[in-house]
Amino acid sequence: QVQLVGSGGGVVQTGGSLRLSCAASGCSLDNYAIGGFRQAPGKEREGVSCIYSSTGSTYYTDSVKGRFTISSDNAKNTVSLQMNNLRPEEPAIYYCAAGPEGLLNIKYYLENLNLYDFWGQGTQVTVSS
Repeated sequence: QVQLVGSGGGVVQTGGSLRLSCAASGCSLDNYAIGGFRQAPGKEREGVSCIYSSTGSTYYTDSVKGRFTISSDNAKNTVSLQMNNLRPEEPAIYYCAAGPEGLLNIKYYLENLNLYDFWGQGTQVTVSS
């Protein structure tokens, strides 16, 4: 059983940066895919990024490429999402999730929430103009 705790959310101005963290306990994240998702009010949960902890392979949704960076620190059992140049349309609750890696091509981990077994509680990101 993996417990995930997300943190790092807050209020930032348009163009600002935040670093979200997802700390895992109960089990090592080795061989897990860690996904970052966001959900704005009235919208579906959207996949933002994913990383394979064993290989460091990453994937991003098009809208965040070049601005967001996902990374893992296996020694600390933590995954981080560095978000730069945040946009007014990006406020949401941001979630992390963990599931077995390698079931499908990594890009499908942004589309299929069913690939994940464990979810963090979410952290609020607000972008002010």
